[in-house]
Amino acid sequence: MYSSPSTVKDPKKAKAKYPEGRVIVLDDNFNTFQHVANCLWTIIPAMCEKRAWDLTIKVDKVGSAEVWRGNLEQAELYHEQLVSRGLTIAPIEKT
Repeated sequence: MYSSPSTVKDPKKAKAKYPEGRVIVLDDNFNTFQHVANCLWTIIPAMCEKRAWDLTIKVDKVGSAEVWRGNLEQAELYHEQLVSRGLTIAPIEKT
């Protein structure tokens, strides 16, 4: 009987996921609520207007809010786009 060699994967390596990033907007004294909400709504995919406003209010009350989490490359893109619109953004947090 012929037996084929089997490959056993290291479970730790098999479950390794792609790097993720968190995009966090910080409170500042120069961006208006309307501008922050509009930027979130137009730049972050699947962001509805209500969620954009809720996050904008959180930024004002708490000082920061995570507005997106996911693939690191996408996080870098959204981070760059928000910065280019004048928002104050924390450095990307890698998870």
